[in-house]
Amino acid sequence: MTKYQSLDVWKVSMELVKEVYAMTKEYPEEEIYGLTSQTRQSAVSVPSNIAEGIGRQYKKDTLQFLHIARGSLYELGTQLNIALMVEIITNENLQKISALLEKALQLLNGYINYIEKATLK
Repeated sequence: MTKYQSLDVWKVSMELVKEVYAMTKEYPEEEIYGLTSQTRQSAVSVPSNIAEGIGRQYKKDTLQFLHIARGSLYELGTQLNIALMVEIITNENLQKISALLEKALQLLNGYINYIEKATLK
């Protein structure tokens, strides 16, 4: 197993991707190239950028990709709130996935703090 796959933040973000895909299957067909695609893309960006950041040789590069992953979590949160606002999802759907999103954000912030304090290149 590679290093990033053992990280809790990567595992939780992968679970978030799974839940987002399941939820967006229920989105209206006319949103396939709009909110469905954007929401999925934001979710996929999180574990992808975590993995890419871990694969980098330098602390600065690693942090850059971890910050991009964090931005994607905020983007995903906004897209989910838009879906609620336009009545594509219910508040119950939003609360379920928001809990997972918050967990991923908390773990990612912790990991960023750890990397910032680590003595790497």
